[in-house]
Amino acid sequence: MALMNFHEHVPLAPFTTLGIGGDARYLAHCTSVDEICEALEWAATRSVPVHVLGGGSNTLFDDQGLDGLVVRVELAGVEFDVGGSGALVHAAAGQDWDAFVQSTIDADLIGLECLSGIPGFVGATPIQNVGAYGQEVSNILVAVDVLDRVSLTQTLFDAQSCEFTYRDSRFKGRDRDRYIVTGATYRLEPSARPKIRYIELEQQISAARIDLGRLTGRAAAQAVRDVVLDLRRSKAMVVDPDDANTRSAGSFFLNPILSRDEYDQTCACWQIFAGEAAPAIPSYPSMEAKGGRKIPAAWLVERAGFVRGTTHQGARVSERHALALVSQSGREADLTALAKQIQNAVQTAFGIRLHREPVRVTQDGTVLPSDDNDPRI
Repeated sequence: MALMNFHEHVPLAPFTTLGIGGDARYLAHCTSVDEICEALEWAATRSVPVHVLGGGSNTLFDDQGLDGLVVRVELAGVEFDVGGSGALVHAAAGQDWDAFVQSTIDADLIGLECLSGIPGFVGATPIQNVGAYGQEVSNILVAVDVLDRVSLTQTLFDAQSCEFTYRDSRFKGRDRDRYIVTGATYRLEPSARPKIRYIELEQQISAARIDLGRLTGRAAAQAVRDVVLDLRRSKAMVVDPDDANTRSAGSFFLNPILSRDEYDQTCACWQIFAGEAAPAIPSYPSMEAKGGRKIPAAWLVERAGFVRGTTHQGARVSERHALALVSQSGREADLTALAKQIQNAVQTAFGIRLHREPVRVTQDGTVLPSDDNDPRI
């Protein structure tokens, strides 16, 4: 291969936040769209399976590794176009997300501060419709630059065309593996005041004695970012090489969103399982589904018997957040087995099937995006 940064038999574990995965037969570090195209053409002529990787914060590789080519998207660069009433910010897909968030705050722009501390690259945010503490990428994203993996042509999708739903998009659904995200453009507000929509964050801001009413622009956004980072650190959701609890994929399971009838049925199932004196199942209105109720998956996991620190073989529930699963053995099989135990326990207690957030990549390059497609779950 003509690519300068191309390697064989590369351990994949260091490229993921979970620290799991065998060797990739080939790995190409691609810092331009041309290099991505070259890597795809090389693989196509040899019938080599390809997996596209960004920051590795949402990926679980097989213990046997990948018998194919891993294309690591490392495109970098940020461009600001600030006008009187708004700002467009374009970031390349390989840009570190948290560093990008800080750069927007430094530029006196509002809209990403609640998404601080999330690991990974910019390219994953429109795929996953990343969200936290009341902010969501779909609310501020303008357009996504993509590369068609077959035709090697570049296309621009506006936000509506991305078909965003809760932690989902067309890039995870009907167009999975068709496009590679190469960049994204966001619309932010200059010199504005952050909008706090999440109760826990509002409470933490108040506890820190921060008066956002007296702050604007950069100072207000930085204050919110600092509180968000403190919150995430308290849950081991900020990557720290010295903290084993952060070697996770963040929230391993999605928060279930139920209709009102489904929520009532779940409460009835829980009462049968735990008795009439059982605590009520917490829920809050879903912004994604009109009339729906969102249930904290962490609450379900702990009430099903998997409290923080619970260990099974070579994996355990994080000591600081029940939704984070941590590998102790470095084996994908151990983590998958723990996830399956948790899902079965939650389904027995509540009648709810939890769906995992990270994708699993098999040895032959198959991406298993949900439990329904994974024979081991």
